[in-house]
Amino acid sequence: MKLTSFLTQPLRLGLSGVAVMTLLGCSTLPSANDRAQTITAGSAEGELLTLEKLYTEPTYHAGGVPPTRWLADGSGYTTLEPIAEGEGHDLVRYHPQTQQRDVLISAAELTPKGQSTPLQLADYHWSETGDKLLIFTNTKRSWRTHTLGDYWVFDLQQRTLQQLGAFAEPSTLQFAKFDPQATRVAYVMQNNIYVERLRDGKITQLTTDGSDTIVNGTFDWVNEEEFFLRDGFRWSPDGKEIAYWQLDTEGTPIFTMINNTDALYPTLKSFPYPKVGETNAAMRIGVMPADGGETTWMKVPGDPRQHYLVRMQWAGNSDQLIIQQLTRSQAINRAFLADADNGTVREVLRETTASWAEYVDDVQFLDDGSFTWLSERSGYRHIYRVDRDSGRLNAITRGNWDVVEVLQINEQQGWVYFIASPETPLERYLFRARLNGSGQLERLTPDQAGTHSYQLSANADYAVHTYSSVTQVPQVDMVSLPEHQQIRMIKANETAQQAYNALAKGAIEFFQVEARDGLPLDGYLMKPVDFDPTKEYPILFYVYGEPWGQTVSNSWGYERFLWHTYLTQQGYLVASIDNRGTKSPRGFDWRRSIYKNLGVVTVRDQYDALQQMLDRWSFIDENRVGIWGHSGGGSQTLNALFRYPQHYHMGIALAPVPDLTLYDTIYQERYSGLLPEAAERYQETSAITHAANLEGDLLLVHGTADDNVHFQGSERLVNELIKHGKQFEFFAYPNRTHGLREGAGTTLHLRTMMTEFLKENLPAGGR
Repeated sequence: MKLTSFLTQPLRLGLSGVAVMTLLGCSTLPSANDRAQTITAGSAEGELLTLEKLYTEPTYHAGGVPPTRWLADGSGYTTLEPIAEGEGHDLVRYHPQTQQRDVLISAAELTPKGQSTPLQLADYHWSETGDKLLIFTNTKRSWRTHTLGDYWVFDLQQRTLQQLGAFAEPSTLQFAKFDPQATRVAYVMQNNIYVERLRDGKITQLTTDGSDTIVNGTFDWVNEEEFFLRDGFRWSPDGKEIAYWQLDTEGTPIFTMINNTDALYPTLKSFPYPKVGETNAAMRIGVMPADGGETTWMKVPGDPRQHYLVRMQWAGNSDQLIIQQLTRSQAINRAFLADADNGTVREVLRETTASWAEYVDDVQFLDDGSFTWLSERSGYRHIYRVDRDSGRLNAITRGNWDVVEVLQINEQQGWVYFIASPETPLERYLFRARLNGSGQLERLTPDQAGTHSYQLSANADYAVHTYSSVTQVPQVDMVSLPEHQQIRMIKANETAQQAYNALAKGAIEFFQVEARDGLPLDGYLMKPVDFDPTKEYPILFYVYGEPWGQTVSNSWGYERFLWHTYLTQQGYLVASIDNRGTKSPRGFDWRRSIYKNLGVVTVRDQYDALQQMLDRWSFIDENRVGIWGHSGGGSQTLNALFRYPQHYHMGIALAPVPDLTLYDTIYQERYSGLLPEAAERYQETSAITHAANLEGDLLLVHGTADDNVHFQGSERLVNELIKHGKQFEFFAYPNRTHGLREGAGTTLHLRTMMTEFLKENLPAGGR
C-alpha cells in the first residue's frame, strides 16, 4: 500500500508575512533519503548526566504556566502569579497590547474567613458576564483524573468569596458551572446534580436517584478513560434547562483491586469495568428544568447497552440538542438533532466505515443554523460545514493532509483556526481557512520547525503560544495574530534550556525507511556521544505503536528524552519508529490499516524498519538490539520479542496488555473487533499467545494498583512464561497505578532498574 500525502504547492508569503497556500491535489510522500534530516550534529564536549541529578534535582525540569484564561471582553488574559512574600498567588490580568499588569484578585482576598492561607487554585473559570470567578481547589482523583474537589465563587463587584456545596463532605463536588447569567451554579455530588443560587445559597437537588449504579451528570471508569467523558451536563443557552447523561452500570462486571500497603490489613477497591465482550453501562440523555422538575428523555434509537452516546451539546439554541451515537463496534457514528421538549430525534448526519468512525469534538453552530464537522470521508480529516436541515456537507478544507485540531471559529471575520502540518507529520502549526470553503488557507505560524500549540483570545487577535522542538524546551509567549508578532515572553525555561545545551550530546537525526510494501515510516536516531562510524553500537528502540500515540515528532520529549540522552552518553544508539496505525496525521488509510492487526502489522513494521536500518547503517550491531515501551508500547515490546526472537535480544515491557481480551470494551473493541466474531484475531494479536517463542532477555514491570491496564494481565503472562520454562525478570511496584509514578523515589528506582538491566543484557559501547 502506498500512501500519498501532504502539500501540493510550496508556501508563499502573502501580505504581513503570512504564509498563504491553496491545497487541492496530492503529492507522494518524499522518499526515505529525501526525508533524512540531522537536527543537531552533537558534541562530545559537555556535562554528563547522572540519574540522581535527572530525577532528584529540578535542573532539567521545563515548567509550564499556571491556568491562563482569556477574558471574553478582549481586555486581556488572566493568570496566577506567586506573591512576593508568604504563601499563595494573586490572580493578575495582562492587557494584550500594552501588557499592563493589574491584580484582579489578591491572595489575601482568596483566603477564606477563619483561615490563614489562601486557596490553592487547581483551575478557575470566568462567568460569561466576566464579574464572577469559579475556583476549583482541594482536588482528588475520581477515576484517573482529578475531577473531585471543592468550589468557591469570587464576586468581583462585591469582593466576596463564597463556598459552594457547604453541606457536602470536602472534595466531593464535580464539574461546577455558572449558568449563562452567572446567578446560579450547577454541580455534581455523589452522582446527583444540584443547582445553587448565589444570592442566598439556596440549593435545589435536581436528581435524586444517583447511587452506586445510577450515575447522573458524570461517567463510569471506561467512558472517562476512552471517550474523555467526565463532565456530564450542559446548561441551555437561556439558562432555563439542563441536559445531562445518565448511566446505569447495573450488570457491568465489577473489577476488584487489593491494596496491601496502606493499612494493617488489605483493603479492596471495586468498580464497574467492562472487559472485551462484557456488558457496558446503559446510557441515556435527558433534559430537565434548572429549577427542578421531571426529566424528558431523548428518544435515541438502539439498545442503550450496544451503543455509546459519545457527545452531546445544545444545538446553537435552547430548543434542540445534537447527540452523537456510536454503535458498539464504533463503525458508525450517527448525529441526531433532538427536541428538548418532547425528546423526538432526527438523524442529520452519518459516518460509516469498515473499521471505526471518529466522533467529533469540535461541533460549532453558526448564525445561519449550520454547524461545523470533522470527517475523514475524503481519506483525510477535514473541516466541513453541514446544512442543519438536509445534512449536506460542504468542505471548508481540502487536500491530502489532516486537520489535527480545530481551535476556534470567528464567524464575524469568516475564519476557522486549526492545527495542521501539511508538509510533514512530525510538526504542528497554526492555520486558518475561510469558512465559505473558498480554499484560501493561511499558515500563521512562522517558519520555525517544531511543534506549536495555541490558546486563542475570543476574537483570535491574540494567542498564548507554546513552542518546542526536539532540542528546544517548551517556551510560552504571547503573540498577536495574524502576523504572529511576539508581545511578551511568558515562560522561557532558560535554566532547563541552558542545562540541556551544556550536556554532552550525540547527533540526532530524523529519517525514513520503508516497510516491505513500500510504505514510508518515520523514525529518529540518537547517536552516542563518542560516536565512531567505523564501530558497531548496541541500539535500543523506544516503541508505542498503537493508535493513541506518536513517538516520532519534532517536539520536546521531557524526562524520557533526557533518559535517552543519558543512554547515548553511556554508548547506546537510541531510536524510535512510528509504525502504521499510530496517531500521526497521515490520513485515514494510515490509521485504519491496523484494524484487527494490533501486534501483527504494527510489529512487522518495526521489524522491517530494523532491517532497513541495518542495511543502511553499518554502525548498528545486529547482535545487540533492544526494545522498550510502556502500556501499548509494553505490549508491542512483548510482540517484538515473541514474534521476532532472533532479531530482538532484550526487551523492557512496562504495564503491558499481554492478553487483549483483558482490556476494556471501548478501546479494544474499536481496534480489534467484537466477540465472538473476532475471537481468532484476539488470540493471534495477543502477545501471550506467542510467549513460548521468547529467547531474549525480558524485564516485565507492572504496578499492582493499575486500574487501567490491570496487573492481572502480567500475572497471566508470568504463568504462561513459567509453563514454557522461560526465564525472565519481573518487578511489581506495590500500589502504583498505570503511570508508575506514585511514591517517593519511584521514577528514579524504575529508570535505574531499567538502565542496569539494559547494561547487563545489551552491553554498551562501540566494538
